[in-house]
Amino acid sequence: MNTNPFGQFLIRSYLVIFLFFLLAPLAIMGGAALNDAPFPSVYPWTGFTDRWFIALWNDDRMWIAVRNTVLVAISVVVLAVPVGTAAAILVNSVAPRVRGFLYGVMVAPILTPGVVIGISTLLFWNSFSVPAGLWLSALGQVSYIAAYVMLLVLARLQSFDHLLEEAALDLGASHFQVVRRILLPHLYPALGAGVFISFFQSVENFNVTLFTRGYSETLTIYIFSQVRAGISPVINALAFGLIILTIVGAVLYEFSRQRVAKRRTAKAGAAS
Repeated sequence: MNTNPFGQFLIRSYLVIFLFFLLAPLAIMGGAALNDAPFPSVYPWTGFTDRWFIALWNDDRMWIAVRNTVLVAISVVVLAVPVGTAAAILVNSVAPRVRGFLYGVMVAPILTPGVVIGISTLLFWNSFSVPAGLWLSALGQVSYIAAYVMLLVLARLQSFDHLLEEAALDLGASHFQVVRRILLPHLYPALGAGVFISFFQSVENFNVTLFTRGYSETLTIYIFSQVRAGISPVINALAFGLIILTIVGAVLYEFSRQRVAKRRTAKAGAAS
């Protein structure tokens, strides 16, 4: 720890500047959603209002976009988690000479621009006379989101003791039983993280969805169309609501994590 007063001052100043840079735009956006002004701003302040939230609540188009977004995100989770997990197990089990090449091929979609993935997905399926739509958006997103799941599972597999598998097989367990009772329980934390990352990566996706959605609309496309037509405080209200949901989710997760940690500590104390 730095005991130099000047060093501590620099660290604290950097922390304040960093938090200000991070939170100031969010505070301004939230203030614009509560300001009774036709143009989204906090100055001049004309008074508090909730009419932008009411207009957002009554926007049927927005709710349809939310429904489509959730459906696509759930589909991406259902497809990306098994595909990414299988890819991680495959990469971890092949010979070291092949592993590097296979790893590079499977990670490549992450490094590919979303525009390229979206256009490639559309052209590929159009060659089979398959029209664009929400399910095509899900397939396009899976092609790179599965790579995130693969990286998470690969990191978890580094701490897996393969002697447990050999011992279980020697004792008469089948390969399916080894996977279900030994491997998957070890991978549960990575799989849980993969579910959340897949879901939120799908929710925020824009480039792939833009080229593959057809005539359907997701939340990111809805926001894009609203901003293109002119900035409205309704968009600020939507963004403010998403920020509140994110904060509430983070707080609930932290409370849940602390509760689980206390239970584990209590069980460990009772066992000792």
